[in-house]
Amino acid sequence: MKSAVETLSPTRAKITVEVPFEELKPSLDAAYQNIAKQINIPGFRKGKVPPPVIDRQVGRGAVLDEAINDALPKLYVQALQDNDLQPLAQPEIDVTKLEDNTLFEFTAEVDVRPTIEVPAYDALSVQVDDVEVSDEDVAEQVESLRERFATLKDVERPAQDGDIVTIDLKATNDGEEVEGGEVSGYSYKVGSGDMLEGIDDALRGLSAGEEATFTSQLLGGDLSGQDVDVSVSLTAVKEQELPELDDDFAQTASEFDTIEELRQDVATRLERGKRLEQAASARDAVLEQLLDSAEIPLPEGVVAEELAGRRQEIDQQLAQVGMTMDAYLDNEGQTIDEFEAELEKRVRDAMASQFLLDEIARTAEIGVEQDELSQHLFRRAQQSGQNPDEFIKHMVEHNHIPEMVSEVVRGKALARIVEGASVTDTSGNAVDLKNLLPDGSIADPEAETAQGETGTGSTDDAATEAAETETVEADATKE
Repeated sequence: MKSAVETLSPTRAKITVEVPFEELKPSLDAAYQNIAKQINIPGFRKGKVPPPVIDRQVGRGAVLDEAINDALPKLYVQALQDNDLQPLAQPEIDVTKLEDNTLFEFTAEVDVRPTIEVPAYDALSVQVDDVEVSDEDVAEQVESLRERFATLKDVERPAQDGDIVTIDLKATNDGEEVEGGEVSGYSYKVGSGDMLEGIDDALRGLSAGEEATFTSQLLGGDLSGQDVDVSVSLTAVKEQELPELDDDFAQTASEFDTIEELRQDVATRLERGKRLEQAASARDAVLEQLLDSAEIPLPEGVVAEELAGRRQEIDQQLAQVGMTMDAYLDNEGQTIDEFEAELEKRVRDAMASQFLLDEIARTAEIGVEQDELSQHLFRRAQQSGQNPDEFIKHMVEHNHIPEMVSEVVRGKALARIVEGASVTDTSGNAVDLKNLLPDGSIADPEAETAQGETGTGSTDDAATEAAETETVEADATKE
């Protein structure tokens, strides 16, 4: 077999493959055997009909068709390997010549991974926000913890912000009850803004046993996004009694003895979280800067297919929660054109990132250890809220392990780039990403620990997430 490649575009190739007929013999033999098992010819046992008889009774053309259908996939894969092509979609195959007992020829047009010239990335420089934890940040977190230990007390007064009320709701449209628009015995915190627009104003000043009507828009159902009349009946008002912020509270709510120790722990946790956010910002900025300096052609057919798939997934997820696209766009403050433009940009950026990181990983010969893959699978299971064993079993059964390996490789490639970049905060201080640990703390590089792990823990994990294809449905309802 010999093959030749014609480059139709940076992302599409046409392969012409010529196959001497003797190379089709294994597929021809298999075709004769298969047909012999399916036909009954007087004087011959089933499965023992000789090829000349099959040619007369069934036709040589049928045998050739079956042999070619059997051989084509293997010949196509061999041609890809011989020419070092990586396909991105299903090929368009056309049999161009079939000379019995002489020659078989076919062509295959397919979108392929483009050849990329990786720009220099040893002098990248980005700036990120400072890590700042204010007293207000700490107070907000402590207050949230305090509310978890609050008790509720019935009060005989009108409802006000912060109260926990029990309500019944009924929505009507032109006097007709809206299907699915009725709720009974619902507990709600006044002023939280977690329900229908207008409900907080309706509840403020309302006492138990009273009701009010307001106009709002339902978040789901057939009337989603349309104005309806909502009647709210208040059945109980409860006031939160918060514990005193003292040492006793600290001992009840945590492992600390004093309230100051608790506040300090909250401040430390917030600082670590903001440090991880800072690292994520640095990672995104470095990748964006690298992409801007690279020329990465994208196969338009593959982009269009990915866009169609993303749109379908979003439509399905919106339908599951009873929300229309118009209602979603209204909530996001976007027009359909803005949504489509953002979706296409995400798809294109994600695809370009994959191509670039894959090329960097290939040239740097970045591999994956078994423990790295296991940690990645465990982390992905946690992110999706699944049992790790069940998640891994699903990945294996559906042949998704190669995808997981690619994600790890891209993450390591991105981590290498980020660690080599110059990253400073807005105050001009160098940001230490090399020694950043997964919990947001900074490792001591001189400590007698596994030095190699300190630079690849958090940055690899975070970089892997950035290297994965972004999912726009997360903006609506994450599966």
